[in-house]
Amino acid sequence: MSNLHADRILILDFGAQYTQLIARRVREIGVYCEVWAWDHDPAEIAAFAPKGIILSGGPESTTQADAPRAPSAVFAVGVPILGICYGMQTLAAQLGGATEAADQREFGHACVEVVAADALLAGLSDHPGAPPRLNVWMSHGDHVAQVPPGFVITARTERIPVAAMADETRRWYGVQFHPEVTHTLQGEALLRRFLVTICGCQTWWTAAHIIADQIARVQAQVGHDQVLLGLSGGVDSSVVAALLHRAIGDRLICVFVDTGLLRWHEGDQVMATFAEHL
Repeated sequence: MSNLHADRILILDFGAQYTQLIARRVREIGVYCEVWAWDHDPAEIAAFAPKGIILSGGPESTTQADAPRAPSAVFAVGVPILGICYGMQTLAAQLGGATEAADQREFGHACVEVVAADALLAGLSDHPGAPPRLNVWMSHGDHVAQVPPGFVITARTERIPVAAMADETRRWYGVQFHPEVTHTLQGEALLRRFLVTICGCQTWWTAAHIIADQIARVQAQVGHDQVLLGLSGGVDSSVVAALLHRAIGDRLICVFVDTGLLRWHEGDQVMATFAEHL
């Protein structure tokens, strides 16, 4: 079994309401990821060796001098970057572009026009004909007014000039909208494009692969020995029992533990269930 954690994504959290949803979408695609605070130790970011980095949204304004910034290690590790909402704004602000407060804040559905087909957006559209247009979800007060050197504008809306930007050479991308929410219809496809095509991640982080990996670890650790397991019928011990039985079969010996907190006849039910299935 290949290392399930080898192809991993780092998500830096700038305080967004959707950060955990970003992580969920990444894992649903089949890629391992971790969420760290935006001001995490830069040395640990480099040591983590991610295949790509996602910068989340956030409630702050990049027009403020004390606004949260991405650590320098984010740009030094040389991996693809995807900035989402505030994440794109701080990309622009830190790399020589400009952001500003919008005349009108955008909260809700929006239609994005793709003006340059980069590796992230090429072929994605929710409407027939040209130019490609995407139905997305916006939630922002600031926007990118000028892209940094090396970047091009890849999408826009009627209200903002930069709805997405890209530096294809460095594989750094930014989107003002939120691909992690279901309201952005092509959001899953966009994230998959970033993770698999751009970052080169294998989609190994699935329940089936995790189970197979754990079984292999148990077999390597136990060898030809037996295992004595205290089994109460709770979620933890039940999952361990099922996993161990798959790994070592009849060399697992379960001892029922009546905690005194079981419901009426629940102990009999637990013993009968595991006697039948293990």
